[in-house]
Amino acid sequence: MTTKITAVYDNPKDAEAFEAGHAEQIALAKKLPGVIRLESAKVWPKEDGSETPAYRVLDIYFADYDAASRAVQTEEAKAFVGKVFELATGGVRLLFTDVEEV
Repeated sequence: MTTKITAVYDNPKDAEAFEAGHAEQIALAKKLPGVIRLESAKVWPKEDGSETPAYRVLDIYFADYDAASRAVQTEEAKAFVGKVFELATGGVRLLFTDVEEV
């Protein structure tokens, strides 16, 4: 079953700085061994102008849980996670999930 690692970024202290480093983060994610697909998405602003519940999400897909587990133990993962925490000035949650086709 396909597995994905999702990074849910809370609202950063400096959105411009986050965006300036986002392309490098994507490039580092692409270097993770076994990646089969990436998706990056920016959360829409709320219609009432209040703060969004999160700022961005990044989904990294792998063939299965074992492939994702192997990937996170590599030097490439160390570089990627370092960038994740550098950009995540508002906080971040990292999730491993099984993708269910419906």
